[in-house]
Amino acid sequence: MIHATTVILRRGLLAATLATATCATGALAGDTGAATDEDWVSIFNGENLDGWTPKIRTFEPGVNFAETFRVEDGALTVAYDGYEQFEDRFGHIFYEQPFSYYRLRFEYRFYGDQAPGGADWAWRNSGAMLHSQAPESMSVEQDFPISAEFQFLGGRGDGTDRATGNLCTPGTHVTINGNFTTDHCITSSSPTFDGDQWVRAEALVLGSERIVHYINGKSVMEYTYIVTEGGVAANDAPRLKPEGSPLGEGYVSLQSESAPVQFRNIEVLVLVGCMDENDPAYRSYFVKDDPEACEG
Repeated sequence: MIHATTVILRRGLLAATLATATCATGALAGDTGAATDEDWVSIFNGENLDGWTPKIRTFEPGVNFAETFRVEDGALTVAYDGYEQFEDRFGHIFYEQPFSYYRLRFEYRFYGDQAPGGADWAWRNSGAMLHSQAPESMSVEQDFPISAEFQFLGGRGDGTDRATGNLCTPGTHVTINGNFTTDHCITSSSPTFDGDQWVRAEALVLGSERIVHYINGKSVMEYTYIVTEGGVAANDAPRLKPEGSPLGEGYVSLQSESAPVQFRNIEVLVLVGCMDENDPAYRSYFVKDDPEACEG
C-alpha cells in the first residue's frame, strides 16, 4: 500500500525533477536532431549481439534458443523459424548497462507470420522493457521481467483500432493522471500502424518519477510514481518487488512474444551528469546531478 504522506513527499520531489526536466531536455522525440550537444550513444552496433544477453523462458540467461535473437540487415531481429511450437517461451534480450534517467529511441517493425502456437493477444505484439530487473535475477520459468513495458502492437489490417506505445506493468504499478492504478495494460493515444512499416519510438525516463512514451514524435502515454507491486510476472521472486517500492532504475530489454519483429538505430541519451555550468562535462539537458562526472 502507498500511504498518503509518501505520495505527498514523492509529488514534491517529482515537481522539482519535472521543472528541471522541462528546461533541460528541450525538444523531444521528433525534434531530437535539432540539438547539437546531445551525446546519444548507440547501444546496438548493427553487426552482432555484443553487449546483449538473451533470457528465454525455460532457459538460463545467455541461452539464445533457436537463435531467437539475431542480426539481419543491420537490425536486431526476433525470429521463430527454429520453433516447432512457441510453447510460451517468452523471451527478452537485455542491454548490459542499467540506466535511471535517460532517453531511449529506436525504430521497430513487425514482419512475417506469428510463431506456431502463439496466443491471439500476442499477434504482432512486442515491447521494450524499461527499468527491467537483470536477466540473472530471473528464474528459469519466469515469463516477463519486473519492469514497465513500452508495448508495441501492429494493426490487423481490418480497420479496427490497435494502438501502439501502450503501457503494461509486469510486477509494477503506476499513477496516471493523478490516479494510482493496478490495471495491467493501458492503451495509449497513438494511431494504428498496419503492415510492415517502420515506426519511431522514444521513451523519456526520469527515474521512478515519470516516464513518457512517444510514437513518431508524438507523446502518446505518460505515467508517474512507478513502483514494484502486483502480479503478472509469473514465477518471479517476490523479494525483488517489495510492495510500493519505487522502481527508479534498471535494464532495457527487448521482447519476443511469438511475433517476428525488428529493431534498429537503438540509442540512449543519459540524463545524469555534471550540472556545473562552468565545467567542460556540463550538458544543458542533464536533469540529475552527478558531481563525480565533472572534469574540473
